[in-house]
Amino acid sequence: MSPKNVIFKKMAKDKSVGVYMAKRDFVDRVDSVDPVDGVVLVDPEVLKGKKAFVQLSCTFRYGREDMDVMGIAFSREIYVAIRQVYPPIQDKEQSTHTKMQGKLLRKLGDNAFPFFFEFPDNLPCSVGLQPGRKDSGKQCVVEFEVKAFSAESQQAKVRKRSTVHLMIRKLQYAPEKSGTAPSVETTREFVMSDKPLHLEASLDKEIYYHGEPINVCVNITNSSNKNVKNIIVSVDQVATVVLYSNDSYVRAVALEESGDAVAAGASLKKVYTLTPLLVCNRERRGIALDGKLKHEDTNLASSSIVKEGVLKEVLGILVSYRVMVKLIIGGIMGSSEVGVELPLTLMHPKPDLGREQRAGRGDGV
Repeated sequence: MSPKNVIFKKMAKDKSVGVYMAKRDFVDRVDSVDPVDGVVLVDPEVLKGKKAFVQLSCTFRYGREDMDVMGIAFSREIYVAIRQVYPPIQDKEQSTHTKMQGKLLRKLGDNAFPFFFEFPDNLPCSVGLQPGRKDSGKQCVVEFEVKAFSAESQQAKVRKRSTVHLMIRKLQYAPEKSGTAPSVETTREFVMSDKPLHLEASLDKEIYYHGEPINVCVNITNSSNKNVKNIIVSVDQVATVVLYSNDSYVRAVALEESGDAVAAGASLKKVYTLTPLLVCNRERRGIALDGKLKHEDTNLASSSIVKEGVLKEVLGILVSYRVMVKLIIGGIMGSSEVGVELPLTLMHPKPDLGREQRAGRGDGV
């Protein structure tokens, strides 16, 4: 989250408008979202009778900006809201919603005007797909922006010199209550074998925090006459681009090929520990990442929590995680697989809780 008592500000090149905000991270709690508020500072002498506006937008971009050719834009605006701040339509006191706005207004003087937006409940969170090393520019991303500009009217052409952009993020934190710890089992019978192979897998909880080890308990009872040659355990990230193609990108973000074997008639019970981290996946194209602000690092994308009843098609990119356990079975005609999957949630804890949980753990992204 943004540090306390830090003010983010940015001015247009012609100094006609400037944006002041107390934070750039806004939390989506599924049933409610932090409102976006701040102050726009105007210079009436530079405006020369023009109006000043502020805009909140959510854009899904699926191609570089320099690829917008022949009138075909590789982006889609999911949401846009615009407010006129100057000349003011409402009284300043009626338009001031937070203490920080009041402080900024007192500090900046008579030419400062407040703005306030409420997110609708059906917008995605800030997320993007990591480009490859040879890719340049933005590839596939959901991003949020606050823009202030001066113009004759809302529909008039806006000069770049009279515009200022400030990127913000919409984030989700892990729910305080966790569900039942996932577990799964399967039994596989083989031709020419009187008895089956039984596989059980379980996690110790449903919700994990970024940087936290994931313990996977695997229990194999091999009553068959087949040999298990290898056990592969992975944490897979599934990123589904739901807005325009419904393509899914499945990437193993943590993997262990144990080499463990289970002979016919034997059994094995073992806990495998995996820790999915961005540092181990930096060069991999198509990995979903949480949205980032300029000059800041980020992490693997958090699991998407969608409010019931919201159309998934407008959510841009949906992210989920699963643990896969695969047994490689040897045979005369070649190898075969027996596998199970366990869903899990990977997110950040709420900041206060996160400081307590991470104390002494030294995790990183």
